[in-house]
Amino acid sequence: MVLLLLRVPVLADTQPGVGLPATAQPEALRGVGIDQRLDQQVPLDLVFRDEQGQPVTLASLMRGKPVILNLVYYDCPMLCTLVLNGLLSAMRALPFDVGKEFDVITLSFDPTETPELAARKKATYLEQYRRPGAAAGWHFLTGDAAAIERLTDAVGFHYRYDPQRKEFAHAAGLTVLTPHGTIARYFFGVEFAPRDLKFGLMEAAEERIGSPIDQLLLFCYHYDPSSGRYSAAVLNGVRAAGVLTMLALAGFIVWAVRSERRGAKRRRSNAPVRPLRAPSLRR
Repeated sequence: MVLLLLRVPVLADTQPGVGLPATAQPEALRGVGIDQRLDQQVPLDLVFRDEQGQPVTLASLMRGKPVILNLVYYDCPMLCTLVLNGLLSAMRALPFDVGKEFDVITLSFDPTETPELAARKKATYLEQYRRPGAAAGWHFLTGDAAAIERLTDAVGFHYRYDPQRKEFAHAAGLTVLTPHGTIARYFFGVEFAPRDLKFGLMEAAEERIGSPIDQLLLFCYHYDPSSGRYSAAVLNGVRAAGVLTMLALAGFIVWAVRSERRGAKRRRSNAPVRPLRAPSLRR
């Protein structure tokens, strides 16, 4: 497990400016990492097995919502559990609900694992998530080697099996897909900032989820593929600040005009009424 933990900060061998050169990495980690393949389509015709052992295609799981693809193996002694726990923690902090605004596909890349094992893992995490409707939106899948290889290749997820340790060496991260199965975002590591995950889902959903304030905040940030995070965009921030200033100024003007009208009306209503004098009959 030491090798797996050392792999966490490396993430992807081909990622510029991150990790060690290939020649400096342990042999067990050669070729292990995540290649970002943004805007690429995943093969939706692939068939896996759900928690009941029933065959399902990826296409059948795309329900018009963005999808978080979570590649793990269920018997992983540590790293996959950290990734799942990090995903769970981030999702519990989101205002969006699994099964409502987005779905999750957790897939084992170990072809020897069974639907029974996937069902136990799903029950564990649904119990901790505790939001209605999540069971229909969070899928724990298994599959055969050919289907797993096609999907992991499509998303650039590279791993190796260590026969001596009987464990997989792999990177840690998440992939966000659009409702049509296009790769939209990657997030690396075992902890995921709820803000980043929220923005990623909003963009993958083509900004069809989130409040107007969320949309304005998203305008102030941009996705950095090298880090897998959203960082403040200076120019957009200046533009957004200008928009906010104009909105504040317009709001102040409206408030001032209404206050003046209310004051004038109040003054008229409080003005003393002079008694009418009868006309004089004297000439």
